[in-house]
Amino acid sequence: MPELPEVESVRRGLVDWISGAHVVGARVLDPRILGTTSQRRIPPEAVDAFTDAVTGASFRAPERRGKFLWVPLGEDRPAALTLHLGMSGQLRIHSPDEAYHRHTRAVLSLECGEGPHEPLELRFLDQRIFGHIGLDDLVADGPDAIPRGSAHIARDPLDQHWDLESTARTVARSRAAIKSVLLDQTVVSGIGNIYADEALFRAGVHPLAVPSRTRISRIRRTLEESRTVMLEALAQGGTSFDALYVHVNGESGYFSRSLKVYGREGQPCERCGTAIVRDRFSNRSSHFCPRCQRKR
Repeated sequence: MPELPEVESVRRGLVDWISGAHVVGARVLDPRILGTTSQRRIPPEAVDAFTDAVTGASFRAPERRGKFLWVPLGEDRPAALTLHLGMSGQLRIHSPDEAYHRHTRAVLSLECGEGPHEPLELRFLDQRIFGHIGLDDLVADGPDAIPRGSAHIARDPLDQHWDLESTARTVARSRAAIKSVLLDQTVVSGIGNIYADEALFRAGVHPLAVPSRTRISRIRRTLEESRTVMLEALAQGGTSFDALYVHVNGESGYFSRSLKVYGREGQPCERCGTAIVRDRFSNRSSHFCPRCQRKR
């Protein structure tokens, strides 16, 4: 699933293409893309309501919190186009004459800038249809405005208003495994399986360490390392393991070449040479070095 660096790479790719654009048409090729994974029976009137509401709208610069992406509409509309990539979603910029990919689920026709410009299409592709596109009202959240449906999402380590110390204290009160807490988007957003494993390795913390029994300095360092590793990933365009995650221009990210533990089961740790272990963890896998990340 795309994590913060991947979604931020997509957001940055969209900024130059769609900021200030006007939506002149909308098509929903697969109504399931308008719902969540628990709501896939979308009535025809919901499709009509979406296309009617978005057609004629103007876009401001795309914004993001954690893995959640949205495009605020014009100043006179306190609403946003919400975009969640799920596990395999892609946002791609195309010219109208390009053929649709077979996994294209929705298409927005755009006119960009003032005067005559070549028309563009923003296409939402999703092989597994775990992502979704929709419209939501914006609500105030401190100095920001965020879609109502994402208001419960905590700030992420790249957010200028993120409070490291407050987050560390929240984590320290938990009796769950520290990796579970890092994946809880209501505590700190944007950290998924890949970057949780990488941050814990860098901090020397076992994935099953209990925060309430762990020194606050180790928790703080884990959070700091999560920010560092995601910044490094962002500089390389995120992590791509297959064709399901690409930027808006179709290119892949290259941070997978810099991963220290994730996906390296059985390979030697770059610090001590011990074989990297992969364990089952809450329907996921955790990768760690049993020597550098001793279970205390």
